Amino acid sequence: MLSPVSITNPEAGNPILLICEHASLYIPPELDGLGLSAEEQKSHIAWDPGALSVASKLSDALDATLVSANYSRLLYDCNRSPASEDAIPAKSELFEVPGNKDLSEEQRAERVLRFYEPFRDAVAATINSFSAPPTLITVHSFTPVYFGKKRAVELGILHDRDTRVADAMLAASHEISDLDIRRNEPYKPDDGVTHTLRYHGIANNLKNVMLEIRNDLISSEVQCQKMAEMLYSLTEEALRRCEAEQKMEGGT
Repeated sequence: MLSPVSITNPEAGNPILLICEHASLYIPPELDGLGLSAEEQKSHIAWDPGALSVASKLSDALDATLVSANYSRLLYDCNRSPASEDAIPAKSELFEVPGNKDLSEEQRAERVLRFYEPFRDAVAATINSFSAPPTLITVHSFTPVYFGKKRAVELGILHDRDTRVADAMLAASHEISDLDIRRNEPYKPDDGVTHTLRYHGIANNLKNVMLEIRNDLISSEVQCQKMAEMLYSLTEEALRRCEAEQKMEGGT
């Protein structure tokens, strides 16, 4: 049986933890594709296309550990709390998900136990394995058209209450990239997308940020490599600025 979670580069030298909650579109055969067509099972509703490739390349560049989910987010969205209805969506954007409709409490609990808890525990254990508090960076992608509306933003820098890394990335972004980069777009904390940041980052007082990449910009390995190189530069500069600011605050 496929493990719910993979850990890449566990002996990494940098105190940076990359997390990719929507890395996979895999749905076990016994769940019959949750009643979706083959095309729907491969679409953005099932996973974040390109996100794992970018995260893996970024892991190599930064010498950072990466934790990634191995099952489709339609089975369980590991960036959602078990209390959230969106954790096991009966409808995603315009698409009904028959296999998620009318689940009993026992069936929902089984999904939590099988897919979410191993991922959550792996992230927590990995955080605890660092000798110094790591910075958490979650890597996602989003569709260029959502509910029929085109999205102009190309890279979203998302945060919850802790804005340290996001502020530094946004401040440095114009020097590093000509992409359309925006704060808390195409989603914001009120949309429920910051569960990982809250649960693993803010609760442990770890610097954290969420990256949302428009998926037409990472539809090939060449594009993923180019994006990872840019994000490497952006991350390095942002963390340098965070460290400098922390030292200044410590000296006052």
